[in-house]
Amino acid sequence: MTKTVKRRAPLWARLSAIAGSVLIVTSVGALVTAQTLVAKYTAAVTDDSIFEPRAANAAVPRDRKEDDSPSIKGPLNLLLVGIDPRDDKTPPLSDSIILAHIPADMSTVYLFSLPRDLYVDIPAFPKADYRGGSGKINGSMSMGSHLGDGKYSAAQGFQLLAKTVGGYTGIKEFDAGGIVNFGGFKKIVEAMEGVTMTIDQDVKSEHLKPDGSPRDRLSRCADNTCDHPYIGVQKIYQKGTYHLQAWEALDYVRQRYGLPEGDYDRQRHQQQFVKALAKQAMSKDVVTDPAKLLKVMNAAGGSLTFSGGGHTVLDWAFALQGLNVDDMITVKLPGGGKFAGSTYLGEELEPSTKEFFQAVREDRVGGFLLDHPEYVNLQS
Repeated sequence: MTKTVKRRAPLWARLSAIAGSVLIVTSVGALVTAQTLVAKYTAAVTDDSIFEPRAANAAVPRDRKEDDSPSIKGPLNLLLVGIDPRDDKTPPLSDSIILAHIPADMSTVYLFSLPRDLYVDIPAFPKADYRGGSGKINGSMSMGSHLGDGKYSAAQGFQLLAKTVGGYTGIKEFDAGGIVNFGGFKKIVEAMEGVTMTIDQDVKSEHLKPDGSPRDRLSRCADNTCDHPYIGVQKIYQKGTYHLQAWEALDYVRQRYGLPEGDYDRQRHQQQFVKALAKQAMSKDVVTDPAKLLKVMNAAGGSLTFSGGGHTVLDWAFALQGLNVDDMITVKLPGGGKFAGSTYLGEELEPSTKEFFQAVREDRVGGFLLDHPEYVNLQS
């Protein structure tokens, strides 16, 4: 009997896969996912159920014909969310919502975040028996995740989140999407032995002591009903450039309390981290070290659920391999609190952001940013 020999993908293919995939999922931390049909590595859980299936009479996507081989062409819009580790008995919350726009010439990537507390209209979603309403956008994933019998699905919840984001921004369809588990993300940073990044302001940790252990909690907050249950000494991240351990990096990018601009500062810090980690992921220290590379790829496999609109992660990797991490442009969307009298409802973006979303839909983000340089996050 002839023995089947499994061949690994050539190095150029694996590196191209990583390079492209960095930009697929970079915004939420799973920065070096790769998947090939001939390699032994399995990096991402491919789950096209995170988008609702197209209707039988729906138009074929603009970049494909039924008799063509798969191709991915710009302009492209990707929706990426980060969630805390949860089991199927706990409804997921989208703690980070980041969109990536890639123009038609595939020359760069524009990243922008939606505040987790953005107050929006949430459409009805019969699958989860949700009739629709208004609330914070991060709750839409939770509302859409109900399967019944006390069980929840992050993939199904993503469908309602995508509808909600689409309704707010006018981006009716996304070309790809990803869900990243923050617990798995920490493993990626550990596999890379930390990340070097610049911290632009002093930040106190709400959750951790200087040694990384949890802060003490007020006894009266044992039932988790307090907004700020922690007391005692805090970990402080000081302004400057540092090499952060995995637990430090994850803790830093999740802080918003006590910052002058709250969640808007946190969004900027996440974008700064994205670029730092993406650059490190593609450095010679990682891609030329087989042992480290394998650790990173394996870690990414447990953190990401990816849907590529019928394309594999490798398809996306090759399509995006010409993009340069250093050319990534991060965008800050201005906004502030929304109130009903003295009652805080959530966040709302300034009216000018409607013009930005229109520019995204019409693939003229570059021109918009030239006219509105205040939207460019110069600190990323």
